[in-house]
Amino acid sequence: MRKINLRSLIPVGVAAAVLAGAPLASASAGSMHGTHQRAEIIQLVAKQTQSQTIDVGKKGHSLGDQLVIAEDLYRNGKKIGDHAVVCTYVHTSPDELQCLGTFALPQGQITGQALLHLPATSSVDVAITGGSGAYSGTGGYVHTVPAGTTERHATFHITR
Repeated sequence: MRKINLRSLIPVGVAAAVLAGAPLASASAGSMHGTHQRAEIIQLVAKQTQSQTIDVGKKGHSLGDQLVIAEDLYRNGKKIGDHAVVCTYVHTSPDELQCLGTFALPQGQITGQALLHLPATSSVDVAITGGSGAYSGTGGYVHTVPAGTTERHATFHITR
């Protein structure tokens, strides 16, 4: 399988800046309705392990083609989980991809999605659409930034 340059393609792969010894952080924030939500920040590094472009329909770049990426997730240099994402071309010239991904972490899974416009911007915020286990009922976003061709920094901003 060939490796895809995520910087030039999709800033969805999830990786996050692992600051040596950076713990998970929590904070409280008030909402418009006077209730308090707990915010949790998780920083990880994602390293691409596999990628494949799937050409469906007519030969060459077209609607419905997919890009499938698998990544290992690291915190403080230790692998703690996995990330898988499938992006489907929903528009060409200019290119737009609908991407759906799942982050598998020790305490549960976090799902996310984003509509990406190519060429990619220097960072992308991926909406957190749900989760399981300790992340059940979560929302928020994942801020992703490229850190090379097959590595990304991702900061999860989780609200409950």
